[in-house]
Amino acid sequence: MKLLNERDRRIYREELAPRLPARIFDAHVHVFDRDFFPPGFTFPPRTCYHKFGGAFPLPLWREAMKELLPEQEVWLNCFSTPRREIDRDRMPEVKGPREFVMALVSPADPVEKVKQRIESARAVGVKPYLNYAAELYGKKNGEVEIFDMLTPEQLAYLDEKALAVTLHIPRAGRFADPLNQRQMRELCEKYPHIKFIFAHIGRAYFMRNLRESNLEEFVQYPNAFFDTAMVNSAEILKYLCDRFPAERILFGTDTPIALLRGKSVEINDQCAYLMGENYAIGTSIIDTEGAVEFTFFFYEQLRGLLAGIPEGDLEKVLFTNAHQLFTGIRAQ
Repeated sequence: MKLLNERDRRIYREELAPRLPARIFDAHVHVFDRDFFPPGFTFPPRTCYHKFGGAFPLPLWREAMKELLPEQEVWLNCFSTPRREIDRDRMPEVKGPREFVMALVSPADPVEKVKQRIESARAVGVKPYLNYAAELYGKKNGEVEIFDMLTPEQLAYLDEKALAVTLHIPRAGRFADPLNQRQMRELCEKYPHIKFIFAHIGRAYFMRNLRESNLEEFVQYPNAFFDTAMVNSAEILKYLCDRFPAERILFGTDTPIALLRGKSVEINDQCAYLMGENYAIGTSIIDTEGAVEFTFFFYEQLRGLLAGIPEGDLEKVLFTNAHQLFTGIRAQ
């Protein structure tokens, strides 16, 4: 795989390599093979997975990391892509001590099925998604609540085994939504042994959303974590680190989306993705004229972390926290 151009190499050499720790742990990666889907399945046009031939298997991730982070030892926690058509029983076949996997889960899955899925792959937890709940309960995606995404039986099992949940919270209000906040807190209180990793900092991609999140209320829950996937704002990352324990912040990228060229920006209390490639992710503004030479979202996220997080916390966020969390779960 040839990803980097000369500008990318200069960014790595001059901005990133001098300050990055020797080990990086990416806690949020999507990995899947073509045969995870039924025969004849294709992604919709302009889906970013077309860039990688309709799949993103682990060998491709390993190859990409050797190119993007040539001086680092890179670890990952991964799960496949939560589409309705995917076979949830198929999971990335992680190898060795540096690779961890989570199982996709729908509220339609009996708890015995979830248990079998986790035990067969030695998974460290699960990744629910709102579209599975919407399909089961006949709701629109925007109507799904957090409590729709996992059943009480599934949560009881995950709590008993002290596993992790990477949760992409629903609803248009994201982290600022009072119902989301209440249900997030209730999960942490009722299931104290589950490690709840709220993905994308609770989807707080713009400052007003994070300011209205009541973030400080989550400090009291030792089982509440946030990953930074697809957040490249130094201001947001600094706000998070100023108000929440750095020991419970995990670096994540949302790769392979992070391997696209672009940068997320805040516009009037909204998030938009400035895209250097003709793929659609969220609210995209595509540079059709090629006026700007972009680097990867992956590098922009690292830039944001290096600018927004105190120097003494960088290694914790970029490696130590995820390493301790996932190796601790696996050791059980």
